[in-house]
Amino acid sequence: QLVESGGGLVQNGDSLRLSCTNSGRSFSDYAVAWFRQAAGNERTFVAAVRWTTGQTKYADSVKGRFSISRDRAGNSVDLRMNSLNAEDTAVYYCAAGRVIWGLINDPGAYGNWGQGTLVTVSS
Repeated sequence: QLVESGGGLVQNGDSLRLSCTNSGRSFSDYAVAWFRQAAGNERTFVAAVRWTTGQTKYADSVKGRFSISRDRAGNSVDLRMNSLNAEDTAVYYCAAGRVIWGLINDPGAYGNWGQGTLVTVSS
């Protein structure tokens, strides 16, 4: 079971770090991704990392501001978000699965999801 943490209310320009754990277990050979869903919108890809290699991919909208990383000792995947703005307001979901890299940004490719954590950026 995936568990997200770290959401909250921040101001425009602030930073926030989200964390995703796999109930204390390693993510093995999974790809682990963050998606987000703003109110009234579809769930969209944010960033992903392959647990074994550390290979990463980002949505264009977050490149240069967000960073995804593995914490192999803590068996977690963190999403560091900088320079947050109102458009980043959404529920952020962690997803994991044996996903080929070509489908890494497709939410339908993931079989394991967390419950989501709300990030609100106030201007």
